[in-house]
Amino acid sequence: MTAPALEICRAAPQDRLPILRMLELYQYELSDIWDQDLDAHGEYGYALDRYWTDARCHPFVAKVGGHYAGFALVDAAVKVNNVGRWMDQFFVLKKYRRAGVGKAMALRVFAELPGQWEVGQMASNLAAQAFWRRVIGDCTGGNFVEHALAGDWWEGYVQCFSNAAQA
Repeated sequence: MTAPALEICRAAPQDRLPILRMLELYQYELSDIWDQDLDAHGEYGYALDRYWTDARCHPFVAKVGGHYAGFALVDAAVKVNNVGRWMDQFFVLKKYRRAGVGKAMALRVFAELPGQWEVGQMASNLAAQAFWRRVIGDCTGGNFVEHALAGDWWEGYVQCFSNAAQA
């Protein structure tokens, strides 16, 4: 039996609603460490439309066997440096975790968008920290700098690196 095909690509407008629904799952999963409340419609909500209108924003989707498996949202809201790309949101459905989907998606996104990068995780999200340290370490040969941010609106760990040589 062969494994279903993994497809990772830039998200098209028709991917907006599936990404929005996966964002709700993502935000629910983090609800014990990310202080959010549901709105009057029972949703967390997310300003997703900018990913199709702002040239600095880049949405990606992952599909396995034609089924949505995750997404990555990249913008320019860096936390440490003045310019670069920020991994704003990154999510893989539980069914596809620990199967290489997340690493493949991260590496594809980095390859599609070479340059200065920042990837952050909340201080209490230990699984995300381990994942990103491993993936970025593999991608850069360990050539990244990690910062611990505290005392501002965004707190946690941020890995900074350049993949410009991959261009």
